[in-house]
Amino acid sequence: MDRAELLKPTYFLDYDHPAVAAFVSKAILGATTDAERAARLFSAVRDTIRYDPYQAVLTREGLTASATLERRSAFCVPKAILLAASLRAVGIPTRLGFSDVTNHLATPRLIQTLRTSVFAFHGYVEVHLGDRVLKATPAFNATLCKFFGVPPLEFDGEHDAMLQAVGSRGRAFMEYLTDRGTFEDFPYEEMIRVWKEVYPHFFDDAPTPAGDFEAEASGR
Repeated sequence: MDRAELLKPTYFLDYDHPAVAAFVSKAILGATTDAERAARLFSAVRDTIRYDPYQAVLTREGLTASATLERRSAFCVPKAILLAASLRAVGIPTRLGFSDVTNHLATPRLIQTLRTSVFAFHGYVEVHLGDRVLKATPAFNATLCKFFGVPPLEFDGEHDAMLQAVGSRGRAFMEYLTDRGTFEDFPYEEMIRVWKEVYPHFFDDAPTPAGDFEAEASGR
């Protein structure tokens, strides 16, 4: 593993942007260890950025960490990008990881929008802390979790923080289906390829969340 590759800023993980730097500084204030800094950044991304799957911005610019901070709402992938960037900013190596999942508590409206129960390319962060490699997803903010009766994920820098198989009321919650691998930077083209396979209507119908991507790709 090239540690330097897991620490550098990239186009998507733009922690050298002033907005990201300010966000990180505020979140880690008073933290004295890497585990504490990681935990505070996780909570800040989880709750500062509201989870909203209906506003899926798919342009390259719109998926940067700084753009997510500006919008203050995002689906799981931009939130993972922001967390990965924020952790790198304080010297904690990260990779981005992706899986296909089924959210058994998803609303009928969302399932109708997706036209499938599969949530493709769900994002999480691989966090390197000392000799531990942990997984954490900041996707669902605490308010949303309370609404669905699911405890919000907590990350302590010592254990994984991945979405639970069962909610607090004994109902099935998150089922991990397909491992899409981990990446040193956000694999934009790969996500679009997968989404075109799983959600072709996003790209065929108009208007769609993917419209900006098509315009960018064609140079319009």
